[in-house]
Amino acid sequence: MAQNRPSPVTGDTPTGRIRRLHLIAAARVEAVRPASEQQVTDIVRVTVDDEVDTRTFRAIVADLSDRR
Repeated sequence: MAQNRPSPVTGDTPTGRIRRLHLIAAARVEAVRPASEQQVTDIVRVTVDDEVDTRTFRAIVADLSDRR
């Protein structure tokens, strides 16, 4: 039976939007397998396209760089 609860990945809320952007960036980083943190930064920059503040941007880059 299907449950009537919102998806945790929807962009309906600011938190949901950031989570969605983070997941998209993570998928792109995984697909590209960048060799440096600068490449991760470039991928995240293209993905978030000024939709998040600097602190959130840096947090996403740091998280995805740690996964390399």
